[in-house]
Amino acid sequence: MELDEKKIPTIFKAFCDENRVKILKLLLTGEKCACVLLDDMHITQPTLSHHMKILCDSGIVIGRKEGKWMHYSISENGVQYAIDCLQALMITSAAFENKSCCDR
Repeated sequence: MELDEKKIPTIFKAFCDENRVKILKLLLTGEKCACVLLDDMHITQPTLSHHMKILCDSGIVIGRKEGKWMHYSISENGVQYAIDCLQALMITSAAFENKSCCDR
């Protein structure tokens, strides 16, 4: 798999905040309206928007507008891409595991 060095940091950024992890856990049960996420998370709308932008930019979450509200869900393709990136990085690092820096 060809790794996109510009996309990988956005994927991992999505997972490196506890509020975003909580949002992902909420979305595991299916699509949620932003109003539901606001109630469950006890955060302000601007804060939710910030986190959702990061999650959507990563490709892990997708959003769709319905009326005045956004509805968010986990993207199966985005999750699979994140898994593929992590596996590719693990395979790449395993190739160098037992070699000293001079043997590479």
